[in-house]
Amino acid sequence: MKKVALFPGSFDPFTAGHLNILQRALTIFDEVVVAVGVNQDKHGLFDMDRRMEIIRECVKGLPGVSVIKYDNLTVDTCRSLGIRHIVRGVRNMMDFDTERSIADANRHLAPEIETVIIPTAQEFAHISSSAVRDLLRHGGDCSEFIVPEVKHLL
Repeated sequence: MKKVALFPGSFDPFTAGHLNILQRALTIFDEVVVAVGVNQDKHGLFDMDRRMEIIRECVKGLPGVSVIKYDNLTVDTCRSLGIRHIVRGVRNMMDFDTERSIADANRHLAPEIETVIIPTAQEFAHISSSAVRDLLRHGGDCSEFIVPEVKHLL
């Protein structure tokens, strides 16, 4: 049986740090579904179609990766797809505390679904989608934060 994980997020935009987490998740799982969701608490820069286009370009050539959109609870998406693992990346201890709380809530809602938290590689720990959005809004150079092949899409 294939091990499949869901990698959920708003990915606005998908960064080099996200790609690092995804590539490392692929060393654990046979398949990873990147699930692009709407986060009502975040003020987005890119619409859903553009975010999915950016991600598809970033993962082109990575076997075992698919990209979907979702607008419900993450655990409900997992259940509907028959997925039993969620992958989340963390950059620092604040991220870890937040992700731990979310994992605990998800475990309460769906005890059959396990969350795997992967710390980002140190060289990507300073990258956040928020910082990339700010750079883009103000005409800054975000090239060290993104996957080079998608610069033209931003």
